[in-house]
Amino acid sequence: MFRFTTIKDYHTALQAGEVSCIQAVDYYLDQIARQSHLNSFLEVFAEEAKMQARALDNARASSIPMGKMHGVVVGIKDVLCYQGHKVTAASKILENYTAIYSATAISKLIEAGAIIIGRQNCDEFAMGSSNENSAYGPVKNGLDTTRVPGGSSGGSAVAVQSNMCMISLGSDTGGSVRQPADFCGVIGLKPSYGRISRYGLIAYASSFDQIGIFSKSISDASLTLEVIAGSDDFDSTVSEKPVPSYSTELKNASPKKVAYFKETLSHPGLDIEIKKQTTQYLEQLKNKGYTVEGIDFPLLQFLVPTYYVLTTAEASSNLSRFDGIKFGHRTSQPISDLTELYKLSRTEGFGAEVQRRILLGTFVLSAGYFDAYFTKAQQVRQKLVDLTKDLFSNYDVLVSPTVPTTAFKLGEHNHTPTEMFLADIFTVYANLVGIPAVSLPLFKHTNGMPFGLQVMSDHFNETALLQFSESLMN
Repeated sequence: MFRFTTIKDYHTALQAGEVSCIQAVDYYLDQIARQSHLNSFLEVFAEEAKMQARALDNARASSIPMGKMHGVVVGIKDVLCYQGHKVTAASKILENYTAIYSATAISKLIEAGAIIIGRQNCDEFAMGSSNENSAYGPVKNGLDTTRVPGGSSGGSAVAVQSNMCMISLGSDTGGSVRQPADFCGVIGLKPSYGRISRYGLIAYASSFDQIGIFSKSISDASLTLEVIAGSDDFDSTVSEKPVPSYSTELKNASPKKVAYFKETLSHPGLDIEIKKQTTQYLEQLKNKGYTVEGIDFPLLQFLVPTYYVLTTAEASSNLSRFDGIKFGHRTSQPISDLTELYKLSRTEGFGAEVQRRILLGTFVLSAGYFDAYFTKAQQVRQKLVDLTKDLFSNYDVLVSPTVPTTAFKLGEHNHTPTEMFLADIFTVYANLVGIPAVSLPLFKHTNGMPFGLQVMSDHFNETALLQFSESLMN
């Protein structure tokens, strides 16, 4: 019976002839079929994955050197373009759209020998915190099918959680990798803004979006980041900084100076048990020799409103291209003019949450409210950037709970959008300032569900983030 622990162990077994890539693919295809009720995958590339696996097995038999991701079975969120394959952003407006090119991250994975096994369900256009906003139905948490997996990358998180692939790629605009990782008990990594090319990632909010990684070990997340990070001629916002060898630097000395925002642990919305276990864990770190200090963060209450003003404004602009004319769903109802065609096509194509955010974004960008909302939110964002510079001049890492609660019940917050938005209160900070962050599955609640610790580090200091995370996970 095939079993996967880490990419390193898998590669050792491949080289020893104890397992083959085709056996790995067959195992994951079986797992996907057995757990189809979780609705994690929208489409499985079964025959293609088998062909890739056989080609890799033949290459290995011919003594062709193995790539860093040789035979690694990867799932991709349905917002990443993969040439010749459908990509819908879990929306009816892009139903049956086929990508004409591959995202740079996907191309780099394939060049390194990865096998793409399918595209995974998500909240429509990555807008949501529960994966209930998909046009193709909600994803269910593999640990408790009455609960949400988190969002927007819920399908990607559940696929790793439930052993349907080794690694998943998601996207993180305000916590869309870290929050489902927390709810599902896996690792969710969001690198610095600009660390990974966004070319081929369907945009929600362009100054926030970043491709992220789901895995069950820090070593696998590090290796995957090492492969897909780096400069790209197709993305003017990606960093030209050299990509460190993250996977080989994990065992080096872990950072020791740890900060946390006092307000995160005293927030009234924080589950009492999450507060208790997190506080106890910080004491344990002190006892192990870490410097752990609480610092004041008076801007916590402004994070969520600032985030939603700016992201919805960007979404309003980005999603204007989906009009039923250039591409996307076009209404079949009789129309009298062009305006009616736009209205009907977009109303039929976009779900309720996407419509809500487009309307809000259009409102904050309107002439009468631009300065009162959008400009003010940009000013708050700049204050946060300045605060972050000061913080990481004194500390190596910043920690907090990832999410205020464990995974909630399906449908629990469907009629209270503000409660759903508040689920992002601890995760949006990293996106507002562009720093790397990871959710580590360290805890278990008495209700049986996992929850995580969020760790953040300075811009492009993923090395320190991953070293610290590895020390906590071992």
